[in-house]
Amino acid sequence: MPIIREYTVATDGACSGNPGPAGWAWVGADGHWAAGAIPQGTNNIGELLGLLNAIRDHRDVQQLTVQADSRYAIDTYTKWMDAHARRGWKTSTGAPTKNVEILKDLIAERDQRRAHGLPDVVLEHVRGHAGHRLNSWADERAVRAAARAAEGTAGSWSSLNGQESLDVSVDPPRAAQDRARKR
Repeated sequence: MPIIREYTVATDGACSGNPGPAGWAWVGADGHWAAGAIPQGTNNIGELLGLLNAIRDHRDVQQLTVQADSRYAIDTYTKWMDAHARRGWKTSTGAPTKNVEILKDLIAERDQRRAHGLPDVVLEHVRGHAGHRLNSWADERAVRAAARAAEGTAGSWSSLNGQESLDVSVDPPRAAQDRARKR
């Protein structure tokens, strides 16, 4: 498979309750997307799974930029996960690290990129629910996935596997928590 030079993707997670039925999603600048529903999770699990799947689904991208509204997901990837692993999956206070299996998968994906000579993923923080179009689309997909999980449907869906791509040149259906963008 040929290497794609540059690609930008936004990620998000959602949860009905917290913990509760959860969803994750990523949406790319070209309208490709993926989302997943898990029967029981947290918003942080959704955020981490969005990041993990964005990286995993774009292994062929040389310069991958991931935009996320979750400081937790960004800090976990850029600052904390290696330290948790070095301490035997303990936090800096000695408490057990949460979401260890996801963190192990994130480390494996990062290390695989490095082994193939690809640069690390660039993570950019964006304000959620503030008119950032790709983040709003990722939120819409994650909320939809969490709703499916609440209905008892678990699984994942993707435009890479037969679902229709999104028109990211327009805003997604407006969520109740979104604020109108200031012009």
